[in-house]
Amino acid sequence: MGLLDGKIALIFGVANKHSIGWGIARALHREGATIALSYAMDRLEKRVRPLGESIGCEFMMQADVGKAAEMDAVFEAVAEKYGKLDVLAHSVAFAERDALGGRFVDLRRESLLSAIDISAVSLIELARRAEPLMPAGGSIMSLTYNASRAVVPNYNAMAVAKAALEAITMYLAADLGRGKIRVNAISAGAIKTLSAGGIAGFRDLLKYAEVTAPMKELVSQDDVGDLALFLASDLSRRITGEVIYVDAGHNIMGYTDVEALVNEAE
Repeated sequence: MGLLDGKIALIFGVANKHSIGWGIARALHREGATIALSYAMDRLEKRVRPLGESIGCEFMMQADVGKAAEMDAVFEAVAEKYGKLDVLAHSVAFAERDALGGRFVDLRRESLLSAIDISAVSLIELARRAEPLMPAGGSIMSLTYNASRAVVPNYNAMAVAKAALEAITMYLAADLGRGKIRVNAISAGAIKTLSAGGIAGFRDLLKYAEVTAPMKELVSQDDVGDLALFLASDLSRRITGEVIYVDAGHNIMGYTDVEALVNEAE
């Protein structure tokens, strides 16, 4: 028997095989969950559909989390097909390219507000729609990054969005806890994804994360997927409102002699 046998999991934000959301989908499917997928725009369907079919996914539906009608349609379809929802995974992040580089002080207001709306406020919108489908409780999770708490060059608007996401996680956990709905955030280390590719200097960030992490390695989709599996399962039944790190320990480090570490690695 799998840890998630009989559970329905809806995952927002899968774009391609490199998406963290796809790593979560695989892990949950491995332990018996029925997977439903939502992708952001029509042009992603040709990438997402083969992935879903590879794990027997029968529900794949487009939804822009900035559009209420499209979110409503997804949850109505889930209710009609499955009658319930046990797990909701928010793997959604977006910022305009000009909001992911340059000086933070030059950040355009419109770009910042857009990043917060799509990457953070959308979690509230999804949770509100998921709650009626979780009468016996459930697990809601999202993806954050340590730039919410420490400066990461060029992360800019997305750093503010992630900070908002973490605050939203706590407030949702407080609201939904009586219904036995847990809300947590996974703070993943640097991973090469479609959205991360838009951050100026991201390759250097990957190198830095690898040499400075105590475990001297990067995390993978599978690492994040396994943590998501724990949060989706009854093993995490008393954990809510938390930001949980899976980053090979990178977040605990303060000052490090990067030059010495690079020389050691070479």
